[in-house]
Amino acid sequence: MKPVFSYPTLFGDVDLEVLSVSIDGTQLPYKQISRPQRTVALHEAGRVNWDIATLKLKASLPESELADRDWTEVVCLAVLSEKLTNSRSSVRLSRQADGSWQGIIDLSRSRHIRRATLALTVTAEVEGVAGRVVGGTQEPWFIDLTSTKPIRQRDVDIVEEDFRDGSQTWLRPFKDSAWIVDTSTDTPRVYLNTTAVEGLTDILGATGGSTEEKLLRDMAASQIAQDAWIAMFHSAVSALEVDDDGTPIMPTGWRESVLRMMLPDVIPDRQLTDALYEIERQRADGGGWADVQTRLHFAAGRRSQIARKLTSAVRNIHQGGRSSP
Repeated sequence: MKPVFSYPTLFGDVDLEVLSVSIDGTQLPYKQISRPQRTVALHEAGRVNWDIATLKLKASLPESELADRDWTEVVCLAVLSEKLTNSRSSVRLSRQADGSWQGIIDLSRSRHIRRATLALTVTAEVEGVAGRVVGGTQEPWFIDLTSTKPIRQRDVDIVEEDFRDGSQTWLRPFKDSAWIVDTSTDTPRVYLNTTAVEGLTDILGATGGSTEEKLLRDMAASQIAQDAWIAMFHSAVSALEVDDDGTPIMPTGWRESVLRMMLPDVIPDRQLTDALYEIERQRADGGGWADVQTRLHFAAGRRSQIARKLTSAVRNIHQGGRSSP
């Protein structure tokens, strides 16, 4: 669903392309840029430390439609942002003789950590009001600082980190937690604490071991998965916005996928649009929110298969007890 404006906007497609990228003046191989994936991978092997990535941009707008509109002060604005660092920068693109809009934008390594989002917004003076949004890209580009391959869709990242003395100082308040789930970025990330429970990360990363180790690994993995599903669902619901008519707008990326998978269990027997209305209503007024939490834990447990693995663990313990002398 798209937001509805009370004034005319562009109907035609607005597109943005990253033509090239240079890092500290050195051209990035074009294989690090994927137009189909709309992603740039900045993590080059052998080039960990760098300062500025410069992206050359080209945008195309529906020119015939712009010519027919009674608009003035049309501005094509490229916006680079990252939620994790609350960083945001923008640059105006200049209109070229061939009708395209081009420009460059710099990404400072010191202001970004993982994945920045590059989007395009078109504004104009409409009906005497300046700076009104009249169009933009439907899907942003991702500028990935941690990947060597320009892949748009990624699964949940699993990262081992010392919460107590590691380089990620923001994790230190959670030093007693075995893991935490971070949903503030374009790819959810589970941080495993290497110091809270000695040996846990070794067991989770192993492939063999005794029966007891396998059971522990399965149970821990299921609990982590359940926590991740719950955290991702709450993040997706909190990202819901509504248009002028109060219609919920589906978020993009992994949050959309989470809602599509979880809502049939959380708000059962409803079509997706009706379920979005209901979850937004319950979030806004609090009515029925406690029941949502109950069904959310059910849905997350179902996807993490925690009941099945717990059953196997209990059965194994009972069998082991009966076989003991």
